[in-house]
Amino acid sequence: MKHSRKQVNDMTQEAFVLAFGPLFEHSPWVAERAAGSRPFATLQDMISALELAVEQANREEQLALLRAHPDLGTRVRMTDHSVQEQSGAGLNQLTPEEYEQFLSFNKQYTDRFQFPFIMAVKGQTKDTIREALRLRIAGDPEVELHTALQEVGKIGRFRLADIVMNETEEKAMEQAKGTERIMYYGKGDVWVYRSYAKPLTNITLIPESGFTGRDNVLFGMNIKVAVSGEKLFTSFSEGDNTHVVATDSMKNFILRKAGEYEGSTAEGFLAFASRLFLEKYPWMTGIKMSADQVAFEVLPVPGESGFQAGDLVYRYSQNEHPTAAVELVRTEDGVGVVDHSAGIADLKLIKVKGSSFAGFVRDEYTTLPESSDRPLFIFLDIAWSYESSEDAFDADLGRYVAAEQIRDIAHTVFHEQHSPSIQNLIYRIGQRSLQRFPQLKEIRFESNNRTWETILEEVSAGEGKVFTEPRPPYGFQGFSMTKRDLEGL
Repeated sequence: MKHSRKQVNDMTQEAFVLAFGPLFEHSPWVAERAAGSRPFATLQDMISALELAVEQANREEQLALLRAHPDLGTRVRMTDHSVQEQSGAGLNQLTPEEYEQFLSFNKQYTDRFQFPFIMAVKGQTKDTIREALRLRIAGDPEVELHTALQEVGKIGRFRLADIVMNETEEKAMEQAKGTERIMYYGKGDVWVYRSYAKPLTNITLIPESGFTGRDNVLFGMNIKVAVSGEKLFTSFSEGDNTHVVATDSMKNFILRKAGEYEGSTAEGFLAFASRLFLEKYPWMTGIKMSADQVAFEVLPVPGESGFQAGDLVYRYSQNEHPTAAVELVRTEDGVGVVDHSAGIADLKLIKVKGSSFAGFVRDEYTTLPESSDRPLFIFLDIAWSYESSEDAFDADLGRYVAAEQIRDIAHTVFHEQHSPSIQNLIYRIGQRSLQRFPQLKEIRFESNNRTWETILEEVSAGEGKVFTEPRPPYGFQGFSMTKRDLEGL
């Protein structure tokens, strides 16, 4: 959970140092000195206070700060921040030859400057980092000291962005609390069918799923869009439509943009169309767009070597379907994403045996018997968000998680493990999903228990039973989890 600026300003000195001391490698004195500059009017004021503490430190303190950083690409003791940052740049996957090269360059650099090579590696690759290291070895010592301190500040800014809200996020939080007027309008059931969209490829394969991509010969979505902005108030209060974009125009805008989209994911299209909408109508300050994807099934047709997948005739699926949602807002700095999610909805799974439900509270209201082996029928909606929304929008980055893969994880976990409750089942599905896809930030579940009512425990031959639909009341469960739930595994 990120801190708001008010929470940061209200912290005790001890709490502030505890929260922000780790921003600067093993050097909590930076946060301790910056704390006295509160209250911060903006996030940039906080960044400036932290960087000023480093700038005003004496030479010995600055060198100690630099020397507290680990060598890039080498296996030494690192803070959790450094581990994550270096892993994100691929420095945890060096070949033996690459490792030796980094080791050699780092030694040359440290011998020359008496502090390790420092670079903010977010958004970099092992190749760009190695090249920068090679070039900076020959730098002027005083210039290199200044450069290293600048990189320390950049690292601190990246880390701070992960734990403190920016102005856009704070505004979204305030809106969620209802402190601002709720005011929006939009269009629903905007059905979009695009043929021959860019195929979804570059999928990371996982053991639980045979999914390798979609041809996107048919790319279908049912979209809902809502827009907001203070200039719309007079349309509510006075009937003034000066700034009202007709919802029919919204529909046409979305349909036209479907022909311009060059990506392969629904999430990417929603972000693409939303950003263009805010550019087209600058008085609109926010837009939310969500989509239920329309799934089409490939049909087998006779071929030269037997049946094969056809590429002309598809079947409209009535089964589960992927979902997507984005929210963009306009700020002084431009248009930014404040929320995004992907998902799969209406997944229905029945396990004929291997589930139980026992040990629950029994009192005068309890009529349900305990069961050690029951069929279990669940309806399941799953949604997830990424650490970086760009991974959802651009499949070419190679970190897109397809709904089909989460679906396959769900039924694989259901198949593999005994289920003592639906709560435990969805927890283990979430656990497996976050393990397979570390680029995900959070995964959320909404499940229904739709288990059939048993009519006959035995049939005349074999081990079968007879069931019917359950009575109308049904149980449901909601749960979310993040990578913090994987700690200790």
